[in-house]
Amino acid sequence: MGNNGNALDLASRLMRLVIVGHVDHGKSTLVGRLLSDTGSLPEGKLQFVKDICDQQGKTFEFAFLLDALQEEQEQGITIDTSQIFFDTPKRKYVIIDAPGHKEFLKNMVTGAADAEAALLLIDAKEGVQEQSRRHGYILKLLGLTQVAVVINKMDLVGYDENVYSKIKTEYTNFLGSLGVEAREFIPVSAKLGTNIAELKDEMPWYKGPTVLNMLDQFEKKPRPDHLPFRFPVQDVYKFDERRIIAGRVESGKLKVGDRVIFSPSNKKAIVKTIEAWSVPEQPTVATSADSIGFTLDEQIFVERGDVCTLMDELPIVSTTFDANVFWMGKRKLEKGRKFTIKLNTQEVECQVKEFKKAIDASTLETLSNQDYIAKNDVAELTLQTRSPVAFDLFGSIATTGRFVLVDEYDVCGGGIITTYTPTTKEDKLRDEVRTRDFNWIKSDIKPEERAYRNGHRAALILITGDPGSGKGPLARTLEHNLFQNNFQSYLLDRRNVNLGVSADLNQPEATVEEESARRLGEVAKLFLDAGHVVISTSNAFHKEDQQDLKLLANPYQVIEIQVSSKPTGEPDILLSLDEAQNAKEASTKIQNYLKEKKILMGHNYSI
Repeated sequence: MGNNGNALDLASRLMRLVIVGHVDHGKSTLVGRLLSDTGSLPEGKLQFVKDICDQQGKTFEFAFLLDALQEEQEQGITIDTSQIFFDTPKRKYVIIDAPGHKEFLKNMVTGAADAEAALLLIDAKEGVQEQSRRHGYILKLLGLTQVAVVINKMDLVGYDENVYSKIKTEYTNFLGSLGVEAREFIPVSAKLGTNIAELKDEMPWYKGPTVLNMLDQFEKKPRPDHLPFRFPVQDVYKFDERRIIAGRVESGKLKVGDRVIFSPSNKKAIVKTIEAWSVPEQPTVATSADSIGFTLDEQIFVERGDVCTLMDELPIVSTTFDANVFWMGKRKLEKGRKFTIKLNTQEVECQVKEFKKAIDASTLETLSNQDYIAKNDVAELTLQTRSPVAFDLFGSIATTGRFVLVDEYDVCGGGIITTYTPTTKEDKLRDEVRTRDFNWIKSDIKPEERAYRNGHRAALILITGDPGSGKGPLARTLEHNLFQNNFQSYLLDRRNVNLGVSADLNQPEATVEEESARRLGEVAKLFLDAGHVVISTSNAFHKEDQQDLKLLANPYQVIEIQVSSKPTGEPDILLSLDEAQNAKEASTKIQNYLKEKKILMGHNYSI
């Protein structure tokens, strides 16, 4: 996992390049020509392919070189054609996603997203196609600013400068509307090698660089060490007594002794050691692009998908954000349909909450009165995830502001997070809770120690349902039974918490209700922190209240017992009105559930 000197030196000189273009515009030919003209082919490979063409009576094409390499790859022999390497005297290059259009789109948020520069290929005879414009939009989504346009097959239009100028003007205008500027438009014939490695006489009117000259003018992207530290957790490994948190540093720096926080869970700890493989001694610092592991000074529960940051460089945590999405699914992207969002190592169910604008990616025209997009279109929209995710805006930290959408195991869209405004009550409450948790004066007694002493874990039990359904007697019976069994239980009545709230607020009833739920959650958190099983009842608990209470009680468990003839939502236990009337039996049923969920465990268990 660690980097040695040679690897660092190679990384500093290696330029990651992506080549995109319409199918049949000559990408394979260009790649084959680049390999040949830079002497980067395996020895004898060029002659070998030429000999086969002679035997088969075919005219040799440089695209056949790529085919030959791919055939060898399928036989497990020579090369990974999704990463093809070639050298110039200045540096080494790797072409990412060489196979084609589909792979490029599907990998836009993984391999292609790491590209530092792009060549965009346009066929001189066919001109700017819809696909050419879509590719321009994707480069915009990836944040690629170092772009050169290669106008290929100039030999088929008689090396006509007017053809070149027309394409250059049209495509410059299109890219300009995206805020992308091509560094150069290079007229070439990849097949004949014109203007690839050296300028030829066929186009004396062109005075710019060759393709290889242009590549050497691109600048290496600086390592994002200056940005805030971001470390999406890939896995947690257990070695001996140590838990090693593994992943890749996407930006910033980490050193031993740093105080870190994991989002969205808000777990905090101090970095004890940084672990790397195949290095003479363990490092004390890790920087962007390093794949590392690290250990913490205390055992906290961390899992894949958490994003580790420094305490004073927090990411955004929310269930809603605005994004630009490029869609390539077979089915339409429409409001309300469920997808999986893959955001760094997080995978969460999501849906479109609101369409702001649907756009035809090939014309950039707004598709009016449309609350869906079809294949190859773009949307500006608001996404909502089922549970909170940690992210950054793409303009701030690109790697943690980029995502893909998955529909039934198929990557069907990619996008970037553009804006975020904590407009919802839930977002504002979450921000308040994070501030509270950061400043919370922690007891030296750990929750596990309290659970061992008490024989149970802390939990908040909400008994909900219609008025007169027997919730009150059931709550009192449950509290008493738990107490008789030596469990720490407390009935926290919402009315007790409400006393004085109305007088304080002088606000509309809805605001009083919100403040009432917030106060109940804050008081419950104190009891939970002390290790109690807290029981509360209310007719007024609705879905939003319950979400707020779960947020306020985090990381402790919230259990909903619903007493109703017409259940709503997804309660953990549903009791009929008749069942609730027999409070003793209902209390036993609830306790059995708590034992099953390992909240009640008895006084003779070990953690």
